[in-house]
Amino acid sequence: MENLPMEAGNPMVDPMHFDRWAGAYERFRPPYPDALWERLRDLGLMMPGKRAVELGAGSGQATAALVEAGLSVTAVEPGPNLAGRLRARLPQVTVLTGTAEEAELPEAGFDLAVAATSVHWLNLEIVLPKLHRALVPGSSFAVWRTAFGDPTVRTRFRERTGQIVGRRRAAPARPGPDELDTAGWVRELTAGGLFAEVSTDTFRWSIVLGADEVHGLFSTFSNWSAAEVEEATQAVRDLGGSVTEHYVTPLIVVERAAFP
Repeated sequence: MENLPMEAGNPMVDPMHFDRWAGAYERFRPPYPDALWERLRDLGLMMPGKRAVELGAGSGQATAALVEAGLSVTAVEPGPNLAGRLRARLPQVTVLTGTAEEAELPEAGFDLAVAATSVHWLNLEIVLPKLHRALVPGSSFAVWRTAFGDPTVRTRFRERTGQIVGRRRAAPARPGPDELDTAGWVRELTAGGLFAEVSTDTFRWSIVLGADEVHGLFSTFSNWSAAEVEEATQAVRDLGGSVTEHYVTPLIVVERAAFP
C-alpha cells in the first residue's frame, strides 16, 4: 500500500491520489443517497435529453445516475486510470481526460453542469467563467459532496477515527471552505455574479460497512496515510466486524446569470 506524501509528519492532500487507487475508488466509494436524486428531479435537472457536463467524474458514481435518467453526458476527469474505467463502464459517455481548467467545452453546449465531490479541487476563478460560457442561459450548476462522518452523530467507530486524526500535528487542508460550510461554498460559487443561488439542501444518511469495505474506502481518502487506514480497519474488527457510518451530503444549486 502506497503512503501519502508527507510534510512535517502529516499527510498532504494529493488530487491524483484517487487515480492511483482507481480500482478501490470504483469498488468502495458509496453511491449518493436516493434523496439527492429525487431533489434534482424535483428541480427539473434530471430531465431526459438534457446535455450535462460533469467535472471530476471519477469512475462514474454520479455519471451513471445521470445516464440512467436519460441525460447526454460529457465527463471531465483528470486521472487517466479513472477516465479509462469510466469509458469502460459507460461507453455512451464522452470522456475528456484532463482537468476542468484545461477542458475545451463548447459555447452554450450544455443544459446542466455537475461537480460531485470534486468542487474543492476546482480553481473556480477559471472554472466558473468557463462554465458560464459553456452553459445555455437559465441552466444550472449542481454541486454536492459526501462528508464521510456526520458530526452530529457520535459512534464508537467515529470516536476511534477521531483519535487517529487527533494525533496528526496539523489537519491536512483541502482547498476551499470546510466540506460542511455550505454558506461558504455558496459565496465561492456566486462570487463575481456569474451564478446565482437557487437552493441548498442537506441529506443525512447511513450505510453499514465491514472491515474490508472500510479499508477500501479509507484507502481512497487523499488525507489518510496507509498506517491510519490500517488502524481504522482494525477498529472495525474490534467493534464486531461491521459499523454503521453516518454521512452528510450537502447539495448546492446555482443558476447561470444572464449577465455579465
